[in-house]
Amino acid sequence: MIDNRLIYSEPVYRPPSEAESLLIQATIGCPHNKCTFCGMYKGKKFNIRHVEEIKQDILSARDSYGAEVVHSMFFPDGNTIIMKTGELEDIFRFSSETFPNLNRITLYASAKFLKAKSLEDLKRLQAVGLKRLHKGLESGNDEVLKRIQKGTDAETMIETGKRVKEAGIELSEYVLVGIGGKELSKEHAVDTARVLNEINPDFIRLRTWVPVPIAPLYKDYKSGAFILLSPHEALEEVKLLLEKLEVNSLFLSDHVSNYLNISGHLPRDKKSMLKRIEEGLKMDESCFRPEIIENL
Repeated sequence: MIDNRLIYSEPVYRPPSEAESLLIQATIGCPHNKCTFCGMYKGKKFNIRHVEEIKQDILSARDSYGAEVVHSMFFPDGNTIIMKTGELEDIFRFSSETFPNLNRITLYASAKFLKAKSLEDLKRLQAVGLKRLHKGLESGNDEVLKRIQKGTDAETMIETGKRVKEAGIELSEYVLVGIGGKELSKEHAVDTARVLNEINPDFIRLRTWVPVPIAPLYKDYKSGAFILLSPHEALEEVKLLLEKLEVNSLFLSDHVSNYLNISGHLPRDKKSMLKRIEEGLKMDESCFRPEIIENL
């Protein structure tokens, strides 16, 4: 829900699950912005907007839509969790006062910046409306994390994920299928399952890495230094991940980048999800999406 009366620094990104959320831009760009697989914020200089500017956008959205219709809000851009806890409390409280039917506030938050938030910080934010965090795990393998310049490691992923859960905030962890390439596919799947088992997030969301020219890793893909998984290899990686998972989570393939929609509740639906993968492995690879998706 983007209000054309507001001022946005485009492009503006949000998770598919936030399609019905009001988007109020609190930060511009990403404070890390070094991940080699990502092209989302390249070319944007990171900046934290002033609280009063954010509040003015909230009021403009109210005037545009009405106070009653907003039930969820997402505050882009990348890693808005970096803002001071007091400032986040201020804008969250103001949002709830402005929209009486607001029941969920969400943000992007990577482990690198979540690490700076104490359990008490997160509990304070939960108390004023922060109900879910979208966190890019990408991989649980330290070598993969190092190669893609994620800026953190597996143990920090576990530590911050557990802290979010302990604070009573829903946690949505994103797994990047194929980001280990052919060389580290197995290690990527096994170690990612290990980290997720430790965290036990509310949601596990699959994204399959797609080469985009603006992403630094694209050059390695074009040169052959990074070998992309074929559709069947990507499905084999997801199969291994699923087999190793021991969580109570909603597992979702809610993105166009994935080769198959493999979704369900774990552990309840694991058997049927694995069966779906086996069916996909019997399909000719020409049936799947192309290697590069235009306008991703």
